[in-house]
Amino acid sequence: MTHPGIELCGSTVFKAVTEGQAHADAILALNDKFPADAVTAIMDLTVEAEAFGAEIRFSENDIPNVIGRLVSDSDEVDTLEVPSLDRGRIREYLKANSIVASNIKDKRIFGGCIGPFSLAGRLFDLSELMMAMYIEPETVTMLLDKCTAFITEYLKAMKETGINGVILAEPAAGLVSNDDCLQYSSAYVRKIVEAVQDDSFSIVLHNCGNTGHCTKAMLSSGASALHFGNKADMVNALETCPSDLPVMGNIDPVGIMRQGSPEKVYASVSELLEKTSGYDNFILSTGCDVPPRTPFENIQAFYQALKDYNEKD
Repeated sequence: MTHPGIELCGSTVFKAVTEGQAHADAILALNDKFPADAVTAIMDLTVEAEAFGAEIRFSENDIPNVIGRLVSDSDEVDTLEVPSLDRGRIREYLKANSIVASNIKDKRIFGGCIGPFSLAGRLFDLSELMMAMYIEPETVTMLLDKCTAFITEYLKAMKETGINGVILAEPAAGLVSNDDCLQYSSAYVRKIVEAVQDDSFSIVLHNCGNTGHCTKAMLSSGASALHFGNKADMVNALETCPSDLPVMGNIDPVGIMRQGSPEKVYASVSELLEKTSGYDNFILSTGCDVPPRTPFENIQAFYQALKDYNEKD
């Protein structure tokens, strides 16, 4: 929930996604206003693609977007260089994480990063990538290896900033079958997990494309927690996951948080909490990043519903 913090600061999305200090200021302002149990960086799924050389379209108050394809065949993937962490806006995001870690000591701080399959889709074009999985799987594997290598180094640098973990976003992996998710996403996420996750740094695997069909693949990643989008049935997810694994989700960030009334937010949160009341490993969250221009009254209703539910016990 970083975008509302940008508005609290009277800043713009463009400034926050290009300047580490503005990004950090938004997180800190939000932390002062709302009682979240953890704070998160902006879920900007263009930062890593830009580092590889992808063209990015920016606007003043909307999230950035990748334009076109960077690579389109085996030869281009073969010559694609794994970028250094000095490319694009990577250093500004690391700066934001470092500033927040220096200022918040009483709760967990999570950075944000795209997952390997979703990054590959941004570089190759997702539709083309999904066809290539069956036509030229070796090209996809080569690209995934490079994406995984870059993400691993990026997360090592995040870890050094002093934050406590990262929300690794693999939304594209929810568009394929469980078997394909296992082969082309979770196997690579596991490599990242094995390289950076420990008692001081957690990877939360987020897959908002998962409707429940690839939860088992997500579990195989070894991530320390799973985060579900609003398309998933949270009770089903909780029944599928081990009882000692934190499972997070999944209030609709657009249809409920952004477009709903405070009353609708309150009712939706209350209903979800009642449905999941039998699971001690459930952690209330939105299903994805809270978008720009979400009414503050709706955010307050979210926390009020949680407060009222907890006080009943």
